[in-house]
Amino acid sequence: MTKDTFYVSEIQTEAPAHFQTKLQGLVYEMLGILQIPFERVDTDEAITMEDCVAIDEKLKMHMVKTLFVCNRQRTQFYLFVTVGEKPFRSKDFSNALGIARVSFAPAEDMETMLGTKIGAATVLSSLLDRENNVQIVFDKDVLSEEWYGCSDGTTTGYMKVRTEDIYQKFLPYTRHTATVIEV
Repeated sequence: MTKDTFYVSEIQTEAPAHFQTKLQGLVYEMLGILQIPFERVDTDEAITMEDCVAIDEKLKMHMVKTLFVCNRQRTQFYLFVTVGEKPFRSKDFSNALGIARVSFAPAEDMETMLGTKIGAATVLSSLLDRENNVQIVFDKDVLSEEWYGCSDGTTTGYMKVRTEDIYQKFLPYTRHTATVIEV
């Protein structure tokens, strides 16, 4: 059963006073270093794309859907960023990359490799992936959006930044190159 109202704070343009996770602290530090402006909100815990509707309305953008997937052997990991309303089809994703079929990575891998729990997957986790063990994959539709809405590494903090800042400033800073696919 869902709540009648989903809490979304007023928009803020500064980092939270206290960080819930190591990743969240790194995210705001990196945004400062790269001089990437952002707007953010604090929320009730958001896990699903349906939970993000009120966040989208407040920040006047569309949240991306970020999925953490891997091969059966758990030797190849992918962080797939797509538009929120698009369904994920493992077959289409795998075909676009020319790889064996993937499935959702286990929660423990998400916590270990990305520093997040389910519902908080974010491209910003690449700050923790210093050895490039996770391949970043963007749906080309995401790159046509002016704004990039995502978790700040928690399930209660969401932000809006320019998509070009994520792609052209942030990813090079983390030494990741995104593969762009059409699905």
